[in-house]
Amino acid sequence: MRNLLPGLTLALAMAGCTTATTTTSTPDAIDLAVADASRPAEDIARDAARKPVDMLNFAGVKAGDKVVDFIPGGGYFTRLFAKAVGATGHVYGVAPPPRKPDDPAPLSKIVGDPAYANVSVVLLQGPMIVPEPVDVVWTAQNYHDLHLAQLKLDVPAMNKAVFAALKPGGVYMVLDHAALPGTGLDMPDKLHRINPDIVKAEVTAAGFVYESESTVLRNNTDPHTVAVFDPSVRGATDQFIFKFRKPK
Repeated sequence: MRNLLPGLTLALAMAGCTTATTTTSTPDAIDLAVADASRPAEDIARDAARKPVDMLNFAGVKAGDKVVDFIPGGGYFTRLFAKAVGATGHVYGVAPPPRKPDDPAPLSKIVGDPAYANVSVVLLQGPMIVPEPVDVVWTAQNYHDLHLAQLKLDVPAMNKAVFAALKPGGVYMVLDHAALPGTGLDMPDKLHRINPDIVKAEVTAAGFVYESESTVLRNNTDPHTVAVFDPSVRGATDQFIFKFRKPK
């Protein structure tokens, strides 16, 4: 979970879209991204739990791709995407502005670092525009935050904006903490989880086609009845990863 600003909306208006290819990156390229010496030690320490090789392969990230890391936090996945897409690709960290004037700017430890010259930030201050059509929109552990009562967001509009941002054939990847089947939209506020069926229904309503799920972060020992910050499950929650595709 990551803090978002009240009234936050995502509007990624696009023009001149081109067809995305479906060729995935070679395993060697993704392995090299994970092994990159520029990654901070705290990111590397999280790899066992976050399984980045599986994640990037499932998303189909490849050299030359344009990727949106939506609400990137400290940039764990941003750094990986930057190395995987290479010099011919680009990564847009779509992030809310600092909550206080003296807070660090989003991704301040990445943007300006020569090791990540292909990363830039798009600040969410109402409707925002990513400057080019993208191949992948990725959001990890924060889709549920869009439903927090305090934010009053128009989630259907956000999903439609993501749809507009992607090239035909592009993918929308949603990774989040699972709530129990049948639960409703009180779960994001109560436990910072979301019922996977709600995500499927909302995203496909925006025009996406549900394609597949990765189960590598599934954990059937998670009781799903405690908040994701509870010490009994923190870092080991049951998580789903859905791939949705914009029709060509």
